[in-house]
Amino acid sequence: MNLKKISFSLIAICGVLVGLYPIVYFLVPDRKFGLLAGKSAELLANNIWNTMFYTHIILGGIALLIGWLQFNKKLRLKNLELHRKIGKIYVLSVLLSAISGLYIGFYASGGIIAKSGFITMAIAWFLTTLFAFTAIKKGNVLLHQKLMIYSYAICFAAVTLRIYLPIFIPIFGSFLPAYKLIAWLCWIPNTIIAYFIIKSQIKQTT
Repeated sequence: MNLKKISFSLIAICGVLVGLYPIVYFLVPDRKFGLLAGKSAELLANNIWNTMFYTHIILGGIALLIGWLQFNKKLRLKNLELHRKIGKIYVLSVLLSAISGLYIGFYASGGIIAKSGFITMAIAWFLTTLFAFTAIKKGNVLLHQKLMIYSYAICFAAVTLRIYLPIFIPIFGSFLPAYKLIAWLCWIPNTIIAYFIIKSQIKQTT
C-alpha cells in the first residue's frame, strides 16, 4: 500500500470516527461535557444557541462522515449518480452547519482570538462549498474539484481540533490559551495542505 492509499485510509477512518462523535452528546446525561464544559448555564438554556449548536455538530458530523467518499475516484467513475447524491447531501449539510457554526462562533470560549478563528473558518467553509456547488452547476469540473478539496480540508478541522487539544493543553498549562491557538491551527494548516494537494494534481495532469 503506497503513501497515497495510506493517507486516504487514515482520512476515511478519522472522518467516520469523528463524524459519528456527535452521537456522544446525546448519550452523556451531563451537559457539562466536551466542548460544553466551559459554557455557562444561561447559554446552555438558550434555545437558539442550542438549535444552532446541535445543527452544527449533527450536520457537520454527516459532512465529515460522507465527504471523503467523494474523493474515491473508482466510486465516482463507477456510479456518478451516487456521487451526485452524496454531493448534494454534503453541500446541504455543510452550508447549514457553517451558518450555525458562524452563529455559535460568536459565543466561543477564548475571547476575540478564538471567536475570530472559528467565525473565519465558518465563512471559508461556507464559501468554498457554495462556490464548488455553483462551479459544477456551470460545468466547471476542475474548479469544482479544487474547491471541494478546500471544503473538506476545512471540514476536517473537526478531526485536527481533537488531535491538537490533548497536545497543546499540557504545553500551555490550561484549556483556554491552547484553545485560542487551536481555533486557527485546526483549519489553516489543513487548507495549506489542500493547496499542495491541488498543486501536485495539476502537475500530474500536465
